[in-house]
Amino acid sequence: MQADKNLHAPNPTPAQPGQAPAPPMNAREEWMELFRTATIAIILALIVRTFALEPFNIPSGSMMPTLQIGDYLFVSKPAYGYSRYSFPFGLAPIEGRVWTHGAAPKRGDIIVFKLPTNTSVDFIKRIIGLPGDTIQVTDGRLYINRQMVRREVVGMEKIEESGRQMVVTRYLETLPEGLQHYIYEIGDDQPLDNTPEYVVPAGHYFMMGDNRDNSQDSRVQEAVGYVPAENIVGKASFIFFSTNGYAMLPEFWKWPWSIRYNRMLQPIRPVRPAAAGR
Repeated sequence: MQADKNLHAPNPTPAQPGQAPAPPMNAREEWMELFRTATIAIILALIVRTFALEPFNIPSGSMMPTLQIGDYLFVSKPAYGYSRYSFPFGLAPIEGRVWTHGAAPKRGDIIVFKLPTNTSVDFIKRIIGLPGDTIQVTDGRLYINRQMVRREVVGMEKIEESGRQMVVTRYLETLPEGLQHYIYEIGDDQPLDNTPEYVVPAGHYFMMGDNRDNSQDSRVQEAVGYVPAENIVGKASFIFFSTNGYAMLPEFWKWPWSIRYNRMLQPIRPVRPAAAGR
């Protein structure tokens, strides 16, 4: 048995004559190596965030039931090309959008955009109106180009928002192109349930939250209004993490019960996509 062990024993690497071992790095060299590695990592992260995927989290319930408070999602930056707001601090000298390859935002897409009245703030909403469309809400019903948008009652749900319990109605809404998605309504007599008729300017989009009675969106012209195409950061792609917020960061023993495992790696897509060719 000893002979077998000797057969499998690795041969030591012979020392190279005249070759001295590399001296160990001193403290300054170690810090320089660490700094170089960290700099490369930061540059790679900035490249990914700028040109591919950028993470965002959902701080409010304005897009419920599609997106929940505590969802963390990735936004696809190349979906509609790039603008100055695709880059950190909006410093890139770009007019409009470039490298679009003919792709344009579609009705029903969920997008992240820079708030027109304060471009340091990111909003996430659903595109309801395209350039040239007329949009109006009358008695709680959405009209696109003066045609009432169809909705079907799914059921009543109890939800919690800002620490308050409330009962809402879940509807399945069908946009003109056939795309279907869920919305929440408290009722048809809320503050934003009767609006003037909006005409979406060229190069702009009209945004609405899926939680229709708890969303500050394009219906609030003085705060949001029409969103210029260049303010679009990207298209919501998928949820990579979600937490219900019941555990604080130091409460690691609660983490397993705070994570919404069923929402992790969930693609953000409609109940039914738009019909082909529409």
